[in-house]
Amino acid sequence: MERARKVIPASQHTETPVYLGATAGMRLLRMENERLADKILAAVANSISSYPFDFQGARIITGQEEGAYGWITINYLLGRFTQKLSWFNLKPSEGDTQETYGALDLGGASTQITFVPRNETTESSNNTLHFRLYGKNYGVYTHSFLCYGKDQALLQKLSKDLQGTNGTIRDPCFNSGYRRKMNMSDLYESPCIRRFEATFPFLPFPEVEIRGIGNYQQCQRSILQLFNTSYCPYSSCSFNGIFLPPLQGNFGAFSAFYYVMEFLNLTSEEQSTHKKMISTLEKFCSQPWEELQMYFGEVKEKYLSEYCFSGTYILALLLNGYHFTAESWKDIHFMGKNNEERGKELKEICHSPVDRQA
Repeated sequence: MERARKVIPASQHTETPVYLGATAGMRLLRMENERLADKILAAVANSISSYPFDFQGARIITGQEEGAYGWITINYLLGRFTQKLSWFNLKPSEGDTQETYGALDLGGASTQITFVPRNETTESSNNTLHFRLYGKNYGVYTHSFLCYGKDQALLQKLSKDLQGTNGTIRDPCFNSGYRRKMNMSDLYESPCIRRFEATFPFLPFPEVEIRGIGNYQQCQRSILQLFNTSYCPYSSCSFNGIFLPPLQGNFGAFSAFYYVMEFLNLTSEEQSTHKKMISTLEKFCSQPWEELQMYFGEVKEKYLSEYCFSGTYILALLLNGYHFTAESWKDIHFMGKNNEERGKELKEICHSPVDRQA
């Protein structure tokens, strides 16, 4: 808001509208504690109202809205609506100026996929939105998977892995030598976990301990259990019985998709293949925790410790959840701010003597 006050001319402050839409984290909080969610929105509204803009209110938006706004944003920035200068030099090619990009968004609590399918007829009206933008009509497919953001997906995986244990998990999605303790109450407070109560009863111990063993292949197998692909009431589905039409065109992947891929040095268009990603994850996940701390000491422990899981989860979500293939992987463009120094550091660790011995 301070940035907006500086950038927007003072003469236009009072006629500049401001909207705030809260996303999946607040949707989950509302399910858990509606009164607290309302208090947070009220506090946010009170803060924004103190600025000299035309504040239009703060509310929790739906998953459909979240997916749609992401799709509109990315295509506006790419110049797909206005055909102006585009983001990251991904300019519309001759004769293809109206071809929009799909949008792939990954947060902590949810993930969205949104795109214009080739076939305008749909099998699920709940997943269809219609827009008229810059004089053209768009029929957009969108779906938001609540509880499948990377943080909630990790909690889902841990709750499954805990069954039949004494509270200690030897977890292949964390690097060897890594240890973490968490309260069981922190795990089961999430609505995403409470829905499993009938299948997975609450466990009697108050604390869970994670002990990393760092193995990409085992990590992948445990993550794939989060996606139910055995049931589909439509001609084609993503997972959990949700309709997904055949993928169409290029996709921009942003938010956590980009942040994780940037850390792993996999955002380059020339180098990005799913085989390259698998190879990088195999090396990264096998690195001892002590060495990761040495190379990436400036990264917060929570983020550094979860990159093996997050990278493996992204790969599983894109390939097994959304059904991208080795061929269509080239259609995914990870978009965000580049960080060359992180790439150099990762190259060093992936070619260290310990890695070659492993």
